[in-house]
Amino acid sequence: MDTEKEVVKKYILDMWGNYSETVLDHALNPRNVGSISEADGFGEGTGECEDTMVIWLRVVNDRITEATFWTDGCGTTIACGSMVTELAKGKTVKEAFLISREEILQALGGLPEESVHCAALAAGTLKNALQDYLEMKRFPWKKAYRQE
Repeated sequence: MDTEKEVVKKYILDMWGNYSETVLDHALNPRNVGSISEADGFGEGTGECEDTMVIWLRVVNDRITEATFWTDGCGTTIACGSMVTELAKGKTVKEAFLISREEILQALGGLPEESVHCAALAAGTLKNALQDYLEMKRFPWKKAYRQE
């Protein structure tokens, strides 16, 4: 007879059989969830499936020191948000702008075709946060009027 843990594992594998272990790990144990108070960069995005994502950035000397996210999306969207924040941390703003849907997909070990749009949402939301950072750097007085 299977233990409860084995039954749960079988259930998850049946449900998520087309996903890599990395996707499962980031979906079930997402990194960097939450907000950053008085973030240097803030971006929002909505995917083609209507999932929404928000990314906050802390930037020091033009390098991303902290990146967090929140989403109301599915497990795949959670995995993509988790991965894009991991990929962004430690990069310069210029390097982070180069993070693409393809890089997220590669880092996750791929996604089924019907879930690829989740990686596009994560990449686009990161770019929105980076653009916000550059806007705030250029016009710091706007930060007081920004709504997060």
